Amino acid sequence: MKKMKLFLDTHDVESGTFPAGITKPQFAEFYEQYKQACEAEGVVPLKIFTGVEAGKAFCLTLAEESDAVARAHQRVGLPFNTITEV
Repeated sequence: MKKMKLFLDTHDVESGTFPAGITKPQFAEFYEQYKQACEAEGVVPLKIFTGVEAGKAFCLTLAEESDAVARAHQRVGLPFNTITEV
C-alpha cells in the first residue's frame, strides 16, 4: 500500500457544488452513500464540516492521490470546488 495523504475538498451552493435545499437528514443519508463510494475507491473519510443552512461543506479524507477522492465524488454525482493536499 502506498502512503496515504491528507486531502481537504470544498463544496459551496453558490458554485453548484453543494446540493441546494438539502436538509440535514437528507445530507446525512447522502453522506452514507459517499462513504461507500470512498471505500470503493480506497479513500478514508475522516471528518466533514458542514453548514447545511449556508450551503457549504469541507471534507477531510485520506487517500493515495487526489484522483481517488475525485472518483469517490463522481460515484455519487457530487461536484467539488477544490481538492487540496494538506
